[in-house]
Amino acid sequence: MRVFVAGATGALGTQLVPQLDAAGHDVIGMTRSPAKSDMLRALGAQPVVADALDPDSVARVVAETEPEVIIHQLTALKGEPGLREMRDPDRLTAPTNRLRTEGTDHLLAAGRAVGVRRFIAQSIVAIGTYARTGGPVKTEDDPRDPDLPAKGRSAVEAIRHLEDAVTGIDWGDGVVLRYGAFYGPGTGISADPDDLLIKQIRKRRFPIVGDGGGIWSHVHIEDAASATVAAVDNGGPGIYNVVDDEPAPVREWLPFLAEQLGAPEPRRVPRVVARLLGGEAPVLMMTEVRGASNAKAKRELGWQPRWPTWRIGFAKGLGG
Repeated sequence: MRVFVAGATGALGTQLVPQLDAAGHDVIGMTRSPAKSDMLRALGAQPVVADALDPDSVARVVAETEPEVIIHQLTALKGEPGLREMRDPDRLTAPTNRLRTEGTDHLLAAGRAVGVRRFIAQSIVAIGTYARTGGPVKTEDDPRDPDLPAKGRSAVEAIRHLEDAVTGIDWGDGVVLRYGAFYGPGTGISADPDDLLIKQIRKRRFPIVGDGGGIWSHVHIEDAASATVAAVDNGGPGIYNVVDDEPAPVREWLPFLAEQLGAPEPRRVPRVVARLLGGEAPVLMMTEVRGASNAKAKRELGWQPRWPTWRIGFAKGLGG
């Protein structure tokens, strides 16, 4: 099929385009920068240049290429912030929030105009995804978190806008993929010593907050891409968690990652101190957030991760 990838030059896009090409799809890769056109050709995509926040620009390139499937992977996140940087999460996420609201609307309008049959969009498992009550691992049918922190609310609202808009279309299949925390090349957690989060872990600036009971679901960036390729052909409309097999509390995975990196044991910081340093959002992520089950994605998308747990991935998969 003709598959249009918005966000084709990002960490996930650069994994996704070659996998789509290898699967036999005719890939169109959208970039805002003409300078990245050669990179997209090398990855296996026909490059098109457009600003995702310009509806006319988006409509033009979609109309010219007439895709059957649109994959929305647009973000503008730069690395992983530490506690101090999280004091103002709304400022940190503002560019991505616009891509998840305005950018989503522009792509949906363009897709509807040309009769796209399937629209796939990136979401995440994070604060606000699932209620912080009940069991530690949630399915797609579990309710969203009704109790959001004051700071960081705009990011959750943008994600919910995207999810509701995509799953609400009546002219094709709207598919939302809730990815876990990425690791692997280009993600901030990789074998590259210059990755921001790796530097923070080595400097003991990424601490365990409180009891470290927040449950995180991880996914290798390569596996996130393979699940997205699977979603082009398989599964009905709706939401899918794209995560590995082992949701785990911060107090388990973070020391293990530090050990694999040869870094010192992470510091432990009381909740009250972390709240003063970074606000409520990082405290919730480190102490209360819930993990996600991948059973539906395995069952309905026919997907199996190459890196089934973060234990294997952190030990062997950080380099790709």
